[in-house]
Amino acid sequence: MELTEDDVLEILKLFEQSKFDFLQLQQGERKITVSKGGYVPAGAPASPQTPVVAQAPAVAPQSASMPQAVSVDAGLVPVTAPMVGKFYAAASPSDPPYVQPGTRVEVGATVCLLEVMKVFASVKAETAGLIEKILVTNGEFVEFGQPLFLLRPDGPA
Repeated sequence: MELTEDDVLEILKLFEQSKFDFLQLQQGERKITVSKGGYVPAGAPASPQTPVVAQAPAVAPQSASMPQAVSVDAGLVPVTAPMVGKFYAAASPSDPPYVQPGTRVEVGATVCLLEVMKVFASVKAETAGLIEKILVTNGEFVEFGQPLFLLRPDGPA
């Protein structure tokens, strides 16, 4: 599947709405690098002529994002986003949310969906316990590592 111009524009729109400074996407031989404000990750060649969107060699950013700071009460475990994307609490607008405060989840239970480029990925609980708090709203763009829920684990944390 090749990226269309609409796909690239959607990526740029999502990137602009995010708190990321740098994004690199590779699909086969095509590599796209997007940067805000001249940000260059460690290890990437820095140049005043470096375009904001460019075909560039793959460089693994040291830290692609800085998750939002969240105050976590003692005993609670954050459930974090495994990727960037748009947060959805339910499979469709007419369906009930996967979880809400007070929902008990088991390891492997789907707690939400993340969507990027019209591809949906389910986020699964890695710890069994009780959902105490939802930290994001439906349709909100989330970053890699951003806490989505606070969970009170069953047994010792």
